[in-house]
Amino acid sequence: MKFRSLTRSRPGRIALAAVPVTIAATLLMGSVANGAVPVSFAISGSQFQIGASQLDGTGFSQYSGVAVDAKGAPHPVAIANIASASLADLCQSVVADTPLGKLGLLINAGGGGNPATATGLQLGMTDLKGDATFNNMRIGVDASKVNTSAKGSVGDFSQDADSLTIKNLQQTAWSTQASVFTLTGLHMSITGGTTCF
Repeated sequence: MKFRSLTRSRPGRIALAAVPVTIAATLLMGSVANGAVPVSFAISGSQFQIGASQLDGTGFSQYSGVAVDAKGAPHPVAIANIASASLADLCQSVVADTPLGKLGLLINAGGGGNPATATGLQLGMTDLKGDATFNNMRIGVDASKVNTSAKGSVGDFSQDADSLTIKNLQQTAWSTQASVFTLTGLHMSITGGTTCF
């Protein structure tokens, strides 16, 4: 199909816009999975969804924090740290209004009994749903004294646990970072606004 034909139709323009986004996102996700990209960053202006049929983790802590976007605007978040995690049937989605209409990026991984894994996982979230079990949990710990390497501020409320399991995880977040994130069976697609939940 000729370039001029593609630019005359809405589906053609969406396809053209999707190509560089897909290439860039694929390279970025591959680099992050191999630990080659720094994970400290200014957040974007869009929250995203993360879903999983089950998250299993060790070395957990949670306390309040602030995520700052590229324009300097602060966003209150609940920061969760997990030293080592596995996520079965992982889904991540983000949707944005663009000049081409509503477009989304949908990522799936960790299916077929081969979960995605992460080490040094840190989440900046605003909402979390699921059926959770915590082992050896402490509630009301000073955030500077939690049992994870990442810690909060002195005097802030926090909680920690040796391990946790969350079934039917549904999370809305501003940020996710990890020292290593292995996405088994990765599938990424541009959508018309499909979300994880």
